[in-house]
Amino acid sequence: MDSPDRARTGCAGLVLAAGAGTRYGKPKALADGGAWLRAAVAALRGGGCDPVVVVLGATGPSPDTVDLPPDTGYVWAADWATGMGASLRAGLREVAASGAEFVAIMPVDTPDVGADVVARVLAAAAGSPGGLARAVFLGTPGHPVVIGDKHWTSVWAAAVADSGARTYLSGREDMVCVTCDDLATGLDRDFPATTPGDRS
Repeated sequence: MDSPDRARTGCAGLVLAAGAGTRYGKPKALADGGAWLRAAVAALRGGGCDPVVVVLGATGPSPDTVDLPPDTGYVWAADWATGMGASLRAGLREVAASGAEFVAIMPVDTPDVGADVVARVLAAAAGSPGGLARAVFLGTPGHPVVIGDKHWTSVWAAAVADSGARTYLSGREDMVCVTCDDLATGLDRDFPATTPGDRS
């Protein structure tokens, strides 16, 4: 049965998993035996995204280096080392051919964000005139970010270095902020857990 929050519109899912994970100690696409990557793909797919595309980088151009779930697309950002902007541009270029109306963007390192969060944010974006929505956790902007296709060219142009979509989206009055505290923490993982239950 579909979630009541699920938006009934075409949305592609984009997992940004290109980084080297320097602070983490290895590429986060490989974290926990690939569990983070699988969780991000499952969250997007379960939240209403099709297709789902993973952006690879530090792990190399072959999907064989990661545990890519079945029926998941991928693209390699050859210039991944220049920052998140390169990954986002590569991913947007890939999903633009899908005919989707929206793209839901997730980093690979927010493993507790599930399909219910994605579905809620997608529904908000689909129901708003601006076609923009993002998850918010305890008052802090988080992921996913859902962006309507009318914004993609501008986001692509603004995505340089480590800014990702932030430069274009910052301060936009048409961005719908969707509180998801009841569903997840939304915390990103930059360092390995050092003690049981550590979610830093």
